[in-house]
Amino acid sequence: MKYLKFLFVGILFGIVLYKSEAVSWYRIYEMFRFQSFHMYGIISTAILTGIIFLKFSKKNHLKNLLGIEINVPEKEKGFIRYIVGGIIFGLGWALIGACPGPMYILVGSGVYTMLIVIFGALLGTLIYGALKNKLPH
Repeated sequence: MKYLKFLFVGILFGIVLYKSEAVSWYRIYEMFRFQSFHMYGIISTAILTGIIFLKFSKKNHLKNLLGIEINVPEKEKGFIRYIVGGIIFGLGWALIGACPGPMYILVGSGVYTMLIVIFGALLGTLIYGALKNKLPH
């Protein structure tokens, strides 16, 4: 019962993504073909909101549910890993027409072929977990 509020926030987030057409394959297709600003506007709004929240949380020393101050650790410097990771992520996104988060929303909206994609994502995560110690980070 304690986590029920998170379920409701997740459902609300899913409804917002669905209604804003952020999970629409056609909108994603338009984005990757640079034909529409719609998805870029949504993504830019999310980035701006995240920046504002992080600045606000650092300034006001906000705490999480456990009473621990919210702290985002600095990332290691690197260029190649972010470029390669971004290319792999972008190609996967373009190939399936969905970002990992909305995959579940699409299943909920009746696009059951996304179950194959979710299975592939889980399998990829399992493989990464098995090979993580052998990969350069």
